[in-house]
Amino acid sequence: MNPSAEQDKYLKAWLTEAPFSLAMSSGFFGFYAHTGFIKALEAHQLKPQTLHGASAGALTAALWAAGLKAETIAEHLNQLQRQDFWDPYPGPGILRGKKFAQKLSELLPVKEFSECQTPLFISVFDPVALKTISLTAGSLTTAIRASCAVPFMFHPVWNDRRPYLDGGIRDRPGLFGAQKDERLLYHHLLPRSFWRRKKAKSSLAPQRALMRTVAVPGLPKVSPFKLAEGRRALTQAYDYTMHLLDKC
Repeated sequence: MNPSAEQDKYLKAWLTEAPFSLAMSSGFFGFYAHTGFIKALEAHQLKPQTLHGASAGALTAALWAAGLKAETIAEHLNQLQRQDFWDPYPGPGILRGKKFAQKLSELLPVKEFSECQTPLFISVFDPVALKTISLTAGSLTTAIRASCAVPFMFHPVWNDRRPYLDGGIRDRPGLFGAQKDERLLYHHLLPRSFWRRKKAKSSLAPQRALMRTVAVPGLPKVSPFKLAEGRRALTQAYDYTMHLLDKC
């Protein structure tokens, strides 16, 4: 089958004809939209064989891989308050990240990568080596915190005596750990951050063989001070993805 015919298939038909992996991009507080997206997949009984993610995508992927249902993740996010993770502390970032770690520990049903129900690849950035690496073993809480450590917002996260920062710095799509022949569904968050140019190459959805991309248009901008917008983003991403999957 030629590539154009492959892309013309309706999304659900493409997903059900062979095993697929899921990758979710970084994006400031984008875990709301990612959760709406996986909630729609779950409603259609579509489960990836492997999960990849960076930053917000890593958070959502890890919670799902660890065994939480998408609806349960959505319920927790809809109850999230800024004080649940807001812990200013002097250092190379506004937030220390201890409250975030505590919240993750409370949410995660398992503690290690090896206990996950689905294989998981989390992208983080090593500021010493100036490169992205993929975490696949060890503490889930530490890996999620590292991948979500937005520069100047969170302190760097130390793991094995090395500091790590937000996985989206050099790997916004969260695809670093994906194999070239991997059949991928990719949820792309359009950039909303003030420091990332919308037309920059790193902000555009990547092109690769054997990959289908979903990008929900017009998502509201979410921030620590606009968490109610996250609830809207979750619902909007769910409705949009359900519409795509309902086509036949």
